[in-house]
Amino acid sequence: MNEYVLFVLLDEYADWEAASLAAALNEEPEGDGRRFDVKTVSLTKEPVRSIGGFTVMPDYSIDDAPEEFAGLILIGGNSWRKDGSERVMELVDKAISQQAVLGAICDASVFLGKNGLLNDVPHTSNHLEDLQETSGDRYTNEAHYLQQQAVRSGQLITANGSAFLEFGKEVLEALNAAPQAEIDEWYGFFKQGYHDYTKSQQ
Repeated sequence: MNEYVLFVLLDEYADWEAASLAAALNEEPEGDGRRFDVKTVSLTKEPVRSIGGFTVMPDYSIDDAPEEFAGLILIGGNSWRKDGSERVMELVDKAISQQAVLGAICDASVFLGKNGLLNDVPHTSNHLEDLQETSGDRYTNEAHYLQQQAVRSGQLITANGSAFLEFGKEVLEALNAAPQAEIDEWYGFFKQGYHDYTKSQQ
């Protein structure tokens, strides 16, 4: 049975931050068959609409999401500061307790900071000042804020909203989703573009 990787999508989620990583997880590395089963989770099973206008019917609500999963990916967007988002901490706590990969990109990283989860690890976000202002005294680790596209610390990955490829690469590596050469190829192909990447491999 494939392991679940849960993508948390709230209303007005940033669709570009989810799609490439989800597609990569649905690949069959080296033709050995799929290892992961990508599923979407939201606060309820009601449809959620992305910033780009795509409507998704979540596979699960928080109430009936799988108890065990290999990864929990919090996709950014415009709802992480709204009422109700705190319920996602139920899944975050499960991820931490079972040492699952936990990824948070864009404003989802602020959500983690606001809940005190960035105080002991190197991390990044969109803007340090915004992270501090939004999180208040729940965030005390500006000394380990890194101005990088994405930062991995153990099983935790944080990234800014422009870093969906770097974020995806770190998540794929943390999940050991494919041989490193395949992950590097995936990243290089999209980061450099088809023609430049092809030239670099000659």
